[in-house]
Amino acid sequence: MTQSQSRARKPAPWHPAVPEREGLWILTRLRDFIDDIANTSPARLALTVFAAVCLVFAFVLSLPISSAAGTATPVHQALFTAVSAVCVTGLTVVSTAVHWSFFGQLVILIGVFIGGLGTLTLASLLALMVSKRLGVRGKIIAAESMNNAGRLGEVGTLLRIVITTSVVIEGILALALIPRFLTLGEPFWQAVWHGVFYSISSFNNAGFTPHSDGIVPYETDLWILVPLMLGVFLGSLGFPVVMVLQQNGLNWKKWNLHTKLTIQVSFILLAAGMFLWGLMEWDNARTIGGMDLGDKITHSLFASVMTRSGGFNLVDQNQMESTTMLLTDALMFAGGGSASTAGGIKVTTIAVMFLAIVAEARGDADVKVYGRTIPEGTMRVAISVIVAGATLVSVSAFLLLHISGASLDRVLFETISAFATVGLSTNLSAEVPEEGVYVLTALMFAGRVGTVTLAAALALRQRSQLYHYPEERPIIG
Repeated sequence: MTQSQSRARKPAPWHPAVPEREGLWILTRLRDFIDDIANTSPARLALTVFAAVCLVFAFVLSLPISSAAGTATPVHQALFTAVSAVCVTGLTVVSTAVHWSFFGQLVILIGVFIGGLGTLTLASLLALMVSKRLGVRGKIIAAESMNNAGRLGEVGTLLRIVITTSVVIEGILALALIPRFLTLGEPFWQAVWHGVFYSISSFNNAGFTPHSDGIVPYETDLWILVPLMLGVFLGSLGFPVVMVLQQNGLNWKKWNLHTKLTIQVSFILLAAGMFLWGLMEWDNARTIGGMDLGDKITHSLFASVMTRSGGFNLVDQNQMESTTMLLTDALMFAGGGSASTAGGIKVTTIAVMFLAIVAEARGDADVKVYGRTIPEGTMRVAISVIVAGATLVSVSAFLLLHISGASLDRVLFETISAFATVGLSTNLSAEVPEEGVYVLTALMFAGRVGTVTLAAALALRQRSQLYHYPEERPIIG
């Protein structure tokens, strides 16, 4: 054996195994954990992500740097504000303009932007960022949240389109508002800040304002009111509808059923809300009774747009007629479009239930509209969303009545506003004890993620069974 062959046959020197660095190990486990949830239970991932985001923002808002006084904010106030921002609600327990510093307002605005993307979108983005991929089930859930606007392989592209669309629309709104604030005498950077703040707050249907008096000082300024209404209305339509409008314009024949129902019902509610709100408040001297015709029409239109999730207000909600408050309750509960920045039970849910009632009254076996048949599974999901929403509002109203001792109309108004993530308020949020603040906080969170996640989870929850029981119809009604 030659010396070279002897050296070749020598075993390689033994080295002890180097343990994986602890930081990388944690990241790997986190990636696997998120990947597993994304593929097996995307709805649970959505809940986890939204809860984590709310807690992070609550922690930041509780820091002294976030308050104008430089002191720590109590936990219940910081948590309420964080959830209100991330759930794009707009309810407040402290004045946004007075209590929070510029840093605190910036944190709130970032929370609004992130929350406006939606629970399922955030969950899908997290899964893509951490695990670099979505499983089939995760892609189906993400596609469902976009109303199947593309093929499963295009989910990542769709998510990028959602973010781009948000930034572009908010940028256009900001460019429309900034010149007006400049002409009103504000310094340049303050005008830029206010324009950006209102653009993000309006498109995301949040209702936060950086002014202590809100937008009441601009109640006759159409240069400010019109962009706010356009932003809120576009945001309430939802990303699936905006995508269809981008692709097909105003060509009705190329719109899918979801887009047709969303736009049609939205305009019906907008017109009906404007007419009824104006009719009920026409002679109310505490609100619009003393205004001229043009201002009354402007206030009626503005109120109709904002009651379905916008949250901006031009009149004191406590000064409205009782009938107007009840109308506002109904419009808030209805909400906006699915996969939108608006809340409520969604306009398509209302459309499906109305069409089912009409079909039952006519004796039709199928629920049909615009040459399409709506599946029975969709109707079951709609019923589940309505019942879940009504249950949340009822339980929360019962608790707040017991905690606050306030009148039923104020309590019901505040609970529906919190559940539907609207943000209109009778100032009850700032008056209730600490335990009432936590009730409203939980309601805002449940209203933002509960019904949407429930609908997405039920949409894919189909169990195959090998048997079918005999049918027997109980007496209904």
